[in-house]
Amino acid sequence: MKSYIYMISSSILLLACQQDTKKIKTVYKFPKSLKEVSGITYSNDTKTLWTLEDSGNANKIYGLDSRGKISKEITISGTKNVDWEDLTKDKEGNLYIGDFGNNNNDRKDLCIYKLSKDKLSREHFKPEYTVKFYYPEQKNFPPSKNDLLYDVESFFEYKNNFYLFTKNRSKNFDGTTYLYRVPNKEGNFKAKLLGSFKAGKTFDTAAITSADISPNDSKVALLSHTRVFIFENFKADNFLSGKVKIFSLGHNSQKESIIFKDENSLLIADEKDKNTGGYLYSLDLREAKLESQP
Repeated sequence: MKSYIYMISSSILLLACQQDTKKIKTVYKFPKSLKEVSGITYSNDTKTLWTLEDSGNANKIYGLDSRGKISKEITISGTKNVDWEDLTKDKEGNLYIGDFGNNNNDRKDLCIYKLSKDKLSREHFKPEYTVKFYYPEQKNFPPSKNDLLYDVESFFEYKNNFYLFTKNRSKNFDGTTYLYRVPNKEGNFKAKLLGSFKAGKTFDTAAITSADISPNDSKVALLSHTRVFIFENFKADNFLSGKVKIFSLGHNSQKESIIFKDENSLLIADEKDKNTGGYLYSLDLREAKLESQP
């Protein structure tokens, strides 16, 4: 869900819903046809915000212009949207679809699709390659309700590896998210466990739904329904080992996507749910409300 530059025109900013500067601000509303946005990223060269929807929806990605209108619709041939939960890109601008949503912790077909930057002008094409992976710690499919630790909705690409953050669905929820690493190349790989972090005690505040790394690779952002967690000064690629700051978003909705606009600004998207959600928001970390440690 990932990008490091996102230009929003002054006219859009004037139209944005003005909220308390310590909270997120609305940039625009997503089209009615996109009710379950689960991942976003940005192509700076075409000024396009790319998005996708999760399980039960089409095997397509959508390009949005600066006003939130669909300007491009691409079918990813030869794939099925089992549970597409995130979208990211590499430094060259290639996109990656994370088909790793695993609510019941019973999937054995987890994968990531690479989409070539050179094909994004087409109406349909096949992935460049598929990265398959599994968690060596998982022995049962599904595990017991107290060990539902293998759902993922969050990842980004960094130095030819993918970094995945788990969404805890255990009966004894304690807010723990695990960080895994998977190589960015075709094949079937054992995911490498790198670290963990306890984000809080309640599902809305601590279940991780998206992640991104900043343009200069100095910050990592994790998202929940009500908070953003910013990690800095981490050791190597164990991003969860860094010093963390926690920011309140000011309201609760099914937030599913986060990307860095620049080093201090974020874009966040939520799913439409009855009378809430379905928007793209912005958050300035320099103005956001800083909370205490979890």
